Amino acid sequence: MSDVRFTHIGGPTVLIEFDGWRLLTDPTFDPPGRTYGFGWGTSSRKLTGPALPAAGLGPVDAVLLTHDHHGDNLDVAGRLLLTAATTTITTSSGARRLGGTARGLKAGQSTRLEAPGRPAIEITATPCRHGPPLSRPITGDVIGFALTWPGQMHGPLWITGDTVYHRALHRAAAAIRPGTVLLHLGGVGFPLTGPLHYTMTARQAVRLCGAISPHTILPVHYEGWQHFRQGRDGIERDLRRAPQQVRARFHWLPTGSAEHLQL
Repeated sequence: MSDVRFTHIGGPTVLIEFDGWRLLTDPTFDPPGRTYGFGWGTSSRKLTGPALPAAGLGPVDAVLLTHDHHGDNLDVAGRLLLTAATTTITTSSGARRLGGTARGLKAGQSTRLEAPGRPAIEITATPCRHGPPLSRPITGDVIGFALTWPGQMHGPLWITGDTVYHRALHRAAAAIRPGTVLLHLGGVGFPLTGPLHYTMTARQAVRLCGAISPHTILPVHYEGWQHFRQGRDGIERDLRRAPQQVRARFHWLPTGSAEHLQL
């Protein structure tokens, strides 16, 4: 059994600590108020700042960066933090842009984190589609991460990354059989593209999680930015209509304080 400490800093940014490891997802530490361009005429304003400052974070062994080209997953302060982390694991295209110690993965590829006195972590990239069909040339490469290490009781930890529900995601999740899912939600949309979604809605998440039955579902990246169409209230409203066996598995992490979970 693994005792894992999760600290939700805001947006997609979570500090994950266990057995001496300190991993950070998608670092976003800029203050609120700035508008960030996402390309092709889309943009969004950051509405809330991080619950913890980057300066008080302490050492980070690895950054798990789902993609480097959108400011709500990697902002200016987050980029500075990358230089202090031992390594960054991200998309192949992102690793080429970042250089340095960045390791690039494509969906299905794996890498390992190893250090004396700590369990080795196997990290496998999972597929993401950050928008409707055929949107990849516009939205760019994105991956999620499945983390496996000795002692996990319920199965791997899966970080979905920014993605909508699609067949490749379902197939990957069924193969992983995750015990805990760090689930990117929010139903992202933009005025320019009308009703199209660029991340999962709660209804899509219920469909996915109902098929794979993880032990624990931890929603993240659903508020704090102008482009989210479904915040916590909307997610909870849809969850009330979901099957009890799925609804009961959702757990909201507090923002800014650590919570211990058994994985």
